[in-house]
Amino acid sequence: MPEPELSVVVPMYDEQDVIPLFVDRLRPLAEAWGVTYEILCVDDGSSDATPVLLQRLRREWDAVRVVRLRANAGHQAAISAGLDRARGRYVVTIDADLQDPPETIAEMLAVAREQDVDVVYGVREDRSSDTAFKRVTARAFYRSIRALSDVDSRVDAGDFRLMSRATVDAVNALPEQNRVLRLVVPALGFPSASVGYTRAERAAGDSKYPLGKMLRLAVDGVTGFSIAPLRFATWLGLLGGVAALAVLVYAVAAMLLGNTLPGWTSTVVVVAAVGAVQLLALGILGEYVRRTYAALQARPTYFVAHDSLTGGEERADARVTPLPRRDASGGTGG
Repeated sequence: MPEPELSVVVPMYDEQDVIPLFVDRLRPLAEAWGVTYEILCVDDGSSDATPVLLQRLRREWDAVRVVRLRANAGHQAAISAGLDRARGRYVVTIDADLQDPPETIAEMLAVAREQDVDVVYGVREDRSSDTAFKRVTARAFYRSIRALSDVDSRVDAGDFRLMSRATVDAVNALPEQNRVLRLVVPALGFPSASVGYTRAERAAGDSKYPLGKMLRLAVDGVTGFSIAPLRFATWLGLLGGVAALAVLVYAVAAMLLGNTLPGWTSTVVVVAAVGAVQLLALGILGEYVRRTYAALQARPTYFVAHDSLTGGEERADARVTPLPRRDASGGTGG
């Protein structure tokens, strides 16, 4: 089967309400692109009628390809599964909720060709459809990442982007666990451009990114691309040591001056402050240990149950790289 010029990867989780709207809007656009294409829908273990609708869609639209995961693996893992299987020279990732307009795909493809760049980011120039809280926290997150690490992440650029085959191959070759693709892709440093658009409200259904998942994504992003929190914990420890030394000097001076009445308030404040610093430092260290532990476990990020291109079940796929073997002398095998 010949490889298409463009692959459109669409992660889906319980999107039965939005699929008909998404298809009605995307299909006429796709037929006007003037290139061969595939629409790769990744069903992230949906529990509603999404799998049924996707199989029906595949029979009605030859360009549709369905990859179903055995269990819900998360948005970033579903996109990774799509990138692993996308065959196009260019690959676009877009959500099905129509907040990111599929009309922009043609413009992205034109920019990639005209400017000869590997990545074209979709940048949300107008986010008035989002809540004020989400707008503020999103901008704070991206600016924090840029300040804490060397990643030149685009502010207001999510997971709507176009990538060249070279970029997709580079992302697929990374052994990283819990990857945050909106930071992984700019970290590669490939030539890029951007296309602005107005972010719309969700066409139907409920958001799959509640506050808890957004916080988890933020933690994975910070701990995956910056060691600044570790240095922060070190400085907190040093400041705690200086504060403890100051309290010691004060206590000795008070004893020499005969002013040694016990102070309950000051004792509680000092103990609470030192304890808070220690717990914060341990929490930061724990996040990095968690990432290291997950990498050592080398467990698959997702499991593929079915790919309509191959027409059957597939083996489990892991977004990990095996650890190097160690020989009897303690060295690593090639």
